[in-house]
Amino acid sequence: MQLVQYEPSTASVQRRPLLIVPPWINKFYILDLKPKNSFIKWCVDQGHTVFVISWVNPGAELAGKQFSDYLLEGPLAAIDAIKIATGENEVNAIGYCIGGTLIASTLAYLAITNKPGICAATLLTTLLDFADVGDISVFIDEPQLQLADEHMHRLGYLEGRHMAEAFNLMRENDLIWFFVVNNYLLGRSPAAFDILYWNSDATRMPATMRSYYLRNMYHKNVLKNPGGIALANVHIDLRKIRTPICFLSTREDHIAPWHSTFAGTQLVSGPVRFVLGASGHVAGVINPPSANKYGYWINENMSSGPETWLKAATYHQGSWWTDWATWIANHGGGQVPSREPAAANSHRLRVPLGHTSRCGRLLEI
Repeated sequence: MQLVQYEPSTASVQRRPLLIVPPWINKFYILDLKPKNSFIKWCVDQGHTVFVISWVNPGAELAGKQFSDYLLEGPLAAIDAIKIATGENEVNAIGYCIGGTLIASTLAYLAITNKPGICAATLLTTLLDFADVGDISVFIDEPQLQLADEHMHRLGYLEGRHMAEAFNLMRENDLIWFFVVNNYLLGRSPAAFDILYWNSDATRMPATMRSYYLRNMYHKNVLKNPGGIALANVHIDLRKIRTPICFLSTREDHIAPWHSTFAGTQLVSGPVRFVLGASGHVAGVINPPSANKYGYWINENMSSGPETWLKAATYHQGSWWTDWATWIANHGGGQVPSREPAAANSHRLRVPLGHTSRCGRLLEI
């Protein structure tokens, strides 16, 4: 992976840096599409020192990469690099979708190994219990998994277009037939739409990791079991997690149904906050306060099931970002002077020339 550090825009920042771990089936810039709806820019402007993982698009040479490698060479490597760049031993982490599943696995790994690293975590549209994954389950059974394994064995990876096609089929009216009618039948040019551009920019997945993830998470659903999976020879248990976690889910999510993400709140032992946003898997997350769109529900009582929780929840108009800003500030560790990205002569971090992102610098790991 590559680690991008964004330059500060405020004179002081929260002491603990913010590490964002995106899903590895799409590019990280979903959180930094353009200034007016960039969650990353908004976080920088709120006084966070922001680091974002950009996953390498793997080829056949990385076919043997395992889920454990994504742990060791993803969040854990990033935390080590951030410590060198800022001097801080702990970060606050955000994981989006399967990036959130990886962050939860990292928290469990750190808990078992008794190591510091993450002070507080935010899981965006993240599944930990895969008992009900919605419509995507039609693509996950033993015959289809075997067929995919045979295909990946030949190439060493799964092409990103296959995952993109599966997700498009789950929203066929919006993502397939609309364009057939509008573009082909009516001959209109498609409107420029940043989220759809990102949606078409899928990435490959290493064969070993992809097969392990689908079988153990989606097919067998063993992540929720104590010791159900082992990462780097450590059998993890989500119930060992005592780190404060904020779950953000969306009510119309067709990829991570919110009833199922809510189940994850019952698998950890630390303080939990659950926020339910309106709209779907992407639009409900990329919802800047300036747009004043959608809304979100909050209920501090986590003792009931999802529908009972929702009936007693309070609705708030606008973006969940502002509510989250208050929550994460309580775990920020106080204010310190802002920190510029690391110098190019750092012994662990190299800042190459050339364009990497709008206001970020690339830290090679």
